[in-house]
Amino acid sequence: MTAPDAAPDAELTGRRVEELLARLTEHGDAATAAAAEELVRVLMDFYGAGLTRIMHLVERRTGTEGPRPALLGDALVSSLLVLHDLHPEDAATRVGRALASVRAQDAVEVAEFAPDTGALRLRESGSGGCCGGGATDRRAVEGALSCFAPEVTSVEWEAYRAAPAPPLLQISRRPPTAATAS
Repeated sequence: MTAPDAAPDAELTGRRVEELLARLTEHGDAATAAAAEELVRVLMDFYGAGLTRIMHLVERRTGTEGPRPALLGDALVSSLLVLHDLHPEDAATRVGRALASVRAQDAVEVAEFAPDTGALRLRESGSGGCCGGGATDRRAVEGALSCFAPEVTSVEWEAYRAAPAPPLLQISRRPPTAATAS
């Protein structure tokens, strides 16, 4: 990570990219040079979209909290911050953000998260869309996790298990008498 004071010079960076692409074109085959140019375009599009989103969120966010909650709650901006190790929240918090981003569609809760291995076990809570064959819902959750918490390396799903129904308690209007009990 580059310190904020030591930001790279944009002009020098642009020249360096052009030099590297020229070297690949001169010394590599045409397919390699084309792939390198496409890689640069894809990365530029990704970062451009992220910067555009940041500017949009900063401009529309007013109030005492400032733009931070909106920026951290945005999947694209969050993924850029994580990619560069700039995200201020820990992985478990970001897992919660990912679930919150799809909670309207999916009722999912964290059963267990192991930050050291990236293994995440999720439980379908039974009150949302995942209960009824949640393949699409699971994909939405896993997509949100890849944006907000890319260090999640595996997701295991537990099915909802309803608590057993309590026994039926019969309450009568009056206690039985000796005459009716026999």
